[in-house]
Amino acid sequence: MAEAPAVLDGHPYAAFLDRVEKPARYTGGEVGSVVKDWGSVEATVCLAFPDVYDIGMSHLGFKILYKLLNDDPRTLAERCYAPWKDVEAELRARNIPLVSLESKRKLRDFDVVGFSLQFELTYTNILLMLDLGGVPLRSSDRGEDDPLVIAGGPVATHPEPVSAFIDAVVIGDGEEKATQVALTWARLKKAGVPRRERLATLAKLGAVYVPSLYRTEVDPETGFQIVQAPIEKGLPLPIDRALVDLDKYPFPAVSPTGGPEAIFDRVSIEIARGCTEGCRFCQAGMIYRPVRERDPEQVVNTVLEAVRASGNDEVSLTALSTADVSCISPLIKKVADKLAKERVSMSVSSLRAYGLEPDLLDELKRVRATGLTFAPEAGTQRMRDVVNKNVTEEQLLETAERIFSRGWDRMKLYSMIGLPTEEDADVAGIVEMGARTAGVGRKIGKKNVEVTVSVSTHVPKPHTPFQWAAMDTLGEVARKQDLLRQTVRNYRNVKLKTHGADASVLEGIFARGDRSLCDVLERAYRNGARFDSWDDRLRLDVWEEAFTHFGTDRSRFLNTIPVTARLPWDHIDVGLEEGFLAREYRKALQNRLSPPCGKVAGTFVHHTNVEDAVGDQRRLVCYDCGVACDMTQMRSERVDFLRRLGANKRLPLITDAPVAAPTVEAPVDGEVDEAIEQAPAPVKKAPPVKGRGGFLYRIRFEKTGAMALLGHLDVVRELPRVFRRVGERMVYTKGFHPKPDMIFSPALSLGVASLDEYADVRLERALEPAEIASLVERMNAASPSGLRFRGAALLGSEDAAISRVIRGARYVLAFARSALVAPPGQTAEEMLASACRAAMAAPSLQIRREIEGIGKVVDVRKYLLSAEVGGAEARAALDRAGLLGDLVTLDVFVEITGSGAAKSSEIAAVICGEGGVAPAHRAIRLELFGGAADARFSPLDLAAVKSALGRERSASSAASASALASADAE
Repeated sequence: MAEAPAVLDGHPYAAFLDRVEKPARYTGGEVGSVVKDWGSVEATVCLAFPDVYDIGMSHLGFKILYKLLNDDPRTLAERCYAPWKDVEAELRARNIPLVSLESKRKLRDFDVVGFSLQFELTYTNILLMLDLGGVPLRSSDRGEDDPLVIAGGPVATHPEPVSAFIDAVVIGDGEEKATQVALTWARLKKAGVPRRERLATLAKLGAVYVPSLYRTEVDPETGFQIVQAPIEKGLPLPIDRALVDLDKYPFPAVSPTGGPEAIFDRVSIEIARGCTEGCRFCQAGMIYRPVRERDPEQVVNTVLEAVRASGNDEVSLTALSTADVSCISPLIKKVADKLAKERVSMSVSSLRAYGLEPDLLDELKRVRATGLTFAPEAGTQRMRDVVNKNVTEEQLLETAERIFSRGWDRMKLYSMIGLPTEEDADVAGIVEMGARTAGVGRKIGKKNVEVTVSVSTHVPKPHTPFQWAAMDTLGEVARKQDLLRQTVRNYRNVKLKTHGADASVLEGIFARGDRSLCDVLERAYRNGARFDSWDDRLRLDVWEEAFTHFGTDRSRFLNTIPVTARLPWDHIDVGLEEGFLAREYRKALQNRLSPPCGKVAGTFVHHTNVEDAVGDQRRLVCYDCGVACDMTQMRSERVDFLRRLGANKRLPLITDAPVAAPTVEAPVDGEVDEAIEQAPAPVKKAPPVKGRGGFLYRIRFEKTGAMALLGHLDVVRELPRVFRRVGERMVYTKGFHPKPDMIFSPALSLGVASLDEYADVRLERALEPAEIASLVERMNAASPSGLRFRGAALLGSEDAAISRVIRGARYVLAFARSALVAPPGQTAEEMLASACRAAMAAPSLQIRREIEGIGKVVDVRKYLLSAEVGGAEARAALDRAGLLGDLVTLDVFVEITGSGAAKSSEIAAVICGEGGVAPAHRAIRLELFGGAADARFSPLDLAAVKSALGRERSASSAASASALASADAE
């Protein structure tokens, strides 16, 4: 099959990117990305995330390491994400390696390939990325020149099931170790030190586990393969975790932003690491001790800088339990005050279901639109005591009353089934608790209260008190889920969400697995296992075959483990005192609580002002977990944080009447008018359009290269980001979910470049002519690769919206000469000319268009105004769009009507395709055209069209045409 011209010249995936799902996942070029000279650094690191771009772009650890390594002149970091199935198929068919986003280098070219281990069900994706990146899967098969394959993250604390594939594992915080490991490895490699000796040197750095340097034996009590001893002298056992002072490593404000929409498409800022609660099922709460809070002033500054740098319109403050951060109320108030001025909303993750004081809820009300999410984890008090969730139902209902009385009408409650000692009454209690929560809202007069109960299956995790507990069988999980569904039928204000248990069982096996699972993992991968955390991609048959092939007894990983047994992760020391987890497990089986650490005994209230904090000298609780915490320092630090935030006195509680709170409050008309009065004199007299405010500008831009591979909605999201980056405030629509007031020219198909796009945007102030030119320059400097602004012009109240102005478009269709088979005696140009004449003479050119499986017949001839072989102007368009090669072009004019238009691919199909399929080609939208309000273009009157193009080439009103045309001339 002939290839189309490359839409991204020079990219190794150029020939097929526009044919795959979300091609911009693989192009890079986002704002905030860093491309460094490989010759200027000592060590090169590829940060490899074993899931798709959309998920990996939101990962905080990736952002931290990316900036840390790139800020150091000795190192560079680039990114790579797991390719989706369509790209994997293309890479294998073409024998092309997986490459990084920044320099397009294959993984095997890097000194270090570092994987983030967030979830056990991404293990097969690690093998996928190594395989496609040209790196031998097994550590034992790697040669002297192969990269170091290293891993870190929460799952790195129990890495035996992937130990055959990972050269080294960083345990704990990675900030200090990332640079140290990369430089050590690269320097030793350059000095000619053998690979094995390099690995031994890394193992002696501390907090680095090298599996190949440790011997295992089978424990007769359980059959587990246990790490017994190092095979060389001087290697540590156990391997201690790394622990850093967060103030030495400020959270990065700048990181790559843009591309296809990420799962969490917002600025996320880590405000604390660790947790005080001590939930017995929570691995993160155990392995990230002690609690370390970031300097709140640093957090505020980071938030503001991140908003300016990224252009995002939402900020999320994240921690394992944000409500337990000592200065959370004044911190949220200060951040909310700053963000309200910037029209940026804020969310707060991981709220617990008690202790949310009214002042905190009032601040959240200003920046949240919908409901809040809490995690009571269990439906009865007995089960909450078992898991050490220090919350009573009374506290949950009190919080619900405060929430519903402040305008929210939705809450989400997260719980689990399959916890130790669970009974059917505990399972049904999850839904019943949701019903009582909804009842609070109805009691205070809320009519549309809705509580969603989301229920997952408990997976016992290493380094938690429940690491010895059995996991429910699939049959038992199904029975409990059915009990939940039966119970929820009795309550109309409660919604139930459950999650498939098949993946949870597989997660449980690999969470508590040993080295014997490495063979199972590789076999499953080679037989097609990929993206196992995605329900529609999990291949249970492949896993069943792999377990059966090796005779793996899965029950030993899922059943109850004796507390006295040695475990496959015992050689990893996360800092907990020996015997602590066992004591907590026994207390769980007796329904006994342990108090949360770092708090005043018997209370869950944290202080919101310096006055109360200084006056409260009650003893703080110590959990006695073995992690060294300085309670005196913790108390003084909290006072200092409150003082820095200006929380010096008690503030009166805000008791507003119930009101629905939008994510971003739209300005009232008076605020807009005041902004206009303070702004410089407008370019022309153009009063704000009644009821909407601000000043309307027509922005002209082009999108080529990587931007042509971005979907229309992603482009729509990008434009407000650009305005925020340059500090230009937009007017927002009214309503419950205000959005930037924008209208775009007609959307393009994915992969179609354009040299003539428009957007009508409403700004809060009028700009002088010099300011407009400066704005365009600044926007170009703040835009991702492939997005270029050509001009801007102020519109008046008499000007029609861009969607009403545009009447047609001009396309250049480019075909590789080799893709066109001309009849004997004809050139490709002659063949296309003949096809164009035939198409224009045809009364009808019908083609089937299919959208989401629904087809309809489109008559392309109805929209086709002109088609001819392209000349010099078409060739110039190819150059501007970056399309190279021996190309033959068509120059096509099409009409755009209120009822629709023809796609460029459909035009190519009806003119020179076969069976309704267009030959391989690329399309460029060369220009859009419009006319006077009373003008209408006849599909046959090409002369009138070209005349109109001469008069109104810019597709804008006469008033703004000169400004945009002059910008184009420049």
